[in-house]
Amino acid sequence: MIAEKMMPLVRNNSAIRTMFEEGRRLAALYGPENVFDFSLGNPNVPAPDAVKQAILDVLEEEDPVFVHGYMSNAGYEDVRAAVADSLNRRFGTAFHENNILMTVGAASGMNVILKTILNPGDQVLVFAPYFLEYGSYVRNYDGELSVVPPHLPDFQPDLEAFRRQLSPKTKAVIINTPNNPTGVVYSEETLRKLGEILREKEKEFGTDIVLISDEPYRELAYDGVEVPYVTQYYANTVVCYSYSKSLSLPGERIGYLVIPDEMKDSGEVFAAAVIANRVLGCVNAPSLMQRVIKRCVDEGVNLEAYDRNRSRLYGALTEYGFSCIRPQGAFYLFVKSPLEDEAQFCRICKEHNILVVPGSSFACPGYVRIAYCVSYQQIERSLPAFAQVARACGLRGA
Repeated sequence: MIAEKMMPLVRNNSAIRTMFEEGRRLAALYGPENVFDFSLGNPNVPAPDAVKQAILDVLEEEDPVFVHGYMSNAGYEDVRAAVADSLNRRFGTAFHENNILMTVGAASGMNVILKTILNPGDQVLVFAPYFLEYGSYVRNYDGELSVVPPHLPDFQPDLEAFRRQLSPKTKAVIINTPNNPTGVVYSEETLRKLGEILREKEKEFGTDIVLISDEPYRELAYDGVEVPYVTQYYANTVVCYSYSKSLSLPGERIGYLVIPDEMKDSGEVFAAAVIANRVLGCVNAPSLMQRVIKRCVDEGVNLEAYDRNRSRLYGALTEYGFSCIRPQGAFYLFVKSPLEDEAQFCRICKEHNILVVPGSSFACPGYVRIAYCVSYQQIERSLPAFAQVARACGLRGA
């Protein structure tokens, strides 16, 4: 009964979601305090108080017919202007409301821009490790995903391999920084060289290549690390943003696209993206949350809580003998499996009620992702179990 294009998606249902459901099952058996679920990037830090107050203020102060009614499919003009002004203050850009399209989160935004630009058979490049649903998004519009292998051990993009994989069929490149699952922030030098390569290949092929920057973790960066704003390094850049992590609002599904004036045919691209937003069935981003974002556009989540989790877990795991790079951003540790078979390592973790996601789910076997966006108490309770796993895998443990 289901469509043929859906069959592989059903067979390969997200390992992240599968582990999340397994965590719920184990919690029912052993008690939630005895199960250490690090599978899902679901923020444990609550939304800022300003968000709750903004919701109340919108409902009390604004016309309910206006708040709950239709608006431009691109979103409320004043909300888009507020987003543009915030970006301009922070990054020295020159955006205006007609560069901003409000979306149902970053995933919706990515589908909108891919539908806008892709023809069947167009190639889209991604750098491993990457969020595997990018492949599903590309295939939604009959594009072809091409994966650039990971650059070990620093997980910065392998630009020479990237250069070799670009072709006249390349229509888009997706990057994600700070990165899920590694926590790596792509450096300014990396982004500058990436832009140079893209301009060189556009000229060589006589084509236009769109750089899509997926940025739900932009505000989650540690140790004074700055996340460069990608539009400054390459004109044909589209930014996908979500407030899921920066304001701890993953269930509200609110974000935006940035389509800069510097992009080729930007006005035409923006108009087509607005139509794509409508015909995909999103129609427009949720009206109430748009009004809230206008009031909270410069708010931020409690970064110190994530930083505390990061330092504690990274310090303990490396002490036990695990190998991983210290993440610069996001809220994930990407840990090298001490066993050649990462699936076996995940099974050993599960035997100790620890749930992690295999790196194969991010096109990077041999690693596992640990989402530390959990309570600090869970991290502390999990450490004896991690020490036992370390000893079971031949590491020194505690």
